[in-house]
Amino acid sequence: MNKLERKIALITGGNSGIGLATAKQFVNDGAHVFITGRRDPELARAVKEIGRNVTGVQGDVSSLVDLDRLLAQIKREKGKLDTVFANAGAALLAPLGKITEEHFDSLFNSNVKGLLFTVQKALPLMPDGA
Repeated sequence: MNKLERKIALITGGNSGIGLATAKQFVNDGAHVFITGRRDPELARAVKEIGRNVTGVQGDVSSLVDLDRLLAQIKREKGKLDTVFANAGAALLAPLGKITEEHFDSLFNSNVKGLLFTVQKALPLMPDGA
């Protein structure tokens, strides 16, 4: 039996980079994985690349409406969630003297707000020991 057999995982930002690599490994270890991404074409490509036991859900982790829709779908389809990898984020670099309020808000919304609310909203679906 694979170590993640019958486990349900969520990987935000699972359409590229570390998130995509983790999703592939989790599926190989037996999990069903929900991955998220902001852009449909990249998300569809990642789902096709993973190939099985994966559900792609388009959304932005900085949007509480998108997070609610995501977690409602997981609850409806699987009823629980065993693992959360809150991976989505951005690295928008700028020299200290050139950072704008919009730049700051964009980074904070994806890297802090998205992380916190992803985990907070996932907790009710996670059984003891998840």
